[in-house]
Amino acid sequence: MKTSDSLSPTRRALLQAGIGAATVLATPRATFAAAPAGFDQWRDNFRARALGKGISDATWTRVMGRIEPDMSVFKQMQKQPEFHEQIWQYINRRASDWRIINGREALRKNEALFARIEQDFDVERGTLLALWGVESAYGDPLVQQNHMRPIFPALAALAWNEPRRRAYWETELINALKIVDRGWGTPEEMRGSWAGAMGHTQWMPEVWLNVGMDYDRDGRVSPFGRPDDALGSSARYLLNRGKYQRGEHWGYEVNARGPASGGSRTYAAWAAAGITRADGKPFSQLNASAQMWVPVAGGPAFLLGPNFYSVKSYNPSMNYALAICHLGDRILGAPPFINPFPGSERALTLAEVQEVQTRLTKAGFDTGGTDGRVGNDTMKAVRDYQTKMGLLPADGYGGLKVLARLRQGP
Repeated sequence: MKTSDSLSPTRRALLQAGIGAATVLATPRATFAAAPAGFDQWRDNFRARALGKGISDATWTRVMGRIEPDMSVFKQMQKQPEFHEQIWQYINRRASDWRIINGREALRKNEALFARIEQDFDVERGTLLALWGVESAYGDPLVQQNHMRPIFPALAALAWNEPRRRAYWETELINALKIVDRGWGTPEEMRGSWAGAMGHTQWMPEVWLNVGMDYDRDGRVSPFGRPDDALGSSARYLLNRGKYQRGEHWGYEVNARGPASGGSRTYAAWAAAGITRADGKPFSQLNASAQMWVPVAGGPAFLLGPNFYSVKSYNPSMNYALAICHLGDRILGAPPFINPFPGSERALTLAEVQEVQTRLTKAGFDTGGTDGRVGNDTMKAVRDYQTKMGLLPADGYGGLKVLARLRQGP
């Protein structure tokens, strides 16, 4: 599930390791050189520990016998792209037109699956759709093809030579070997991020083993292929580890007068204090509790219920959780936030994002495609263009101002 853009089970671990899951999708395929000095000795010593944890000799030989470490992971750790997004930019990029349109199509194709998940776990389909869209673009095979690498060479390199979190990486390497031992995955299909996150919802091996479930009843637990296992397991994760409250919405944008009040109150108490939903509708479930959050002074205010923090357990970032919750609502037909963030722009339409990408590419700034999805390639192209044209801040955000300048030509 997550390690950083999951705890996603994956994201929390990655953040604790000083890395992020959002970065994983920006990693190119690995290239390997001869094993560096000292690796073979480490591997020989590690073999006894793996076998002691129950890994079969056959699996060890199959996976680790001739493995070479993917040393490019260390460059990825040190040189992760940095884009300092304001919260409105962060949300616009994740709750994008592309994700909303394709989220609705993903729901149409998987209506029976989401209905079953809601019946079994009572987790809102919008939340799961948003997690799926942000983590893997709804399982787009091009993400797997173009941005994923074999995870065993990556985990072997980290377990061998990443001193800050070596024990963590060694454990995840053993977890990955257990997956092969159980017949749940082959080394060849276990491709993922440089940090080992895999599949529709970017599971780390630990999540695959301990949270994953065989939801499609095919005899194995897999985050690849059909999305049933990944989405069903993510719902169970939110319910069990995230303490998701069945039947409650994550929260609401509200009209708040005066300073935000701390502490948790029931929606009935908030309403009695003069707090109303920004869309004018009444609060449902008046006895449920929520906390006030105003991310930016002068911007929209929110009452956040327990299910917002359940999403936050997938990735310990308030901005991430808000983007997921908002994207889920948008997929299901809700409007943008009613009260704008200070200095914000509206999000670009899908056609406008494609225009930005097309114009940047023609100007010599490679966006890695013109499909309307904004990833690190597009953000880097925007930043390079902003720098060249003197558009400050050069923050990599391809919004209305960048589009207007691109339309002016060279």
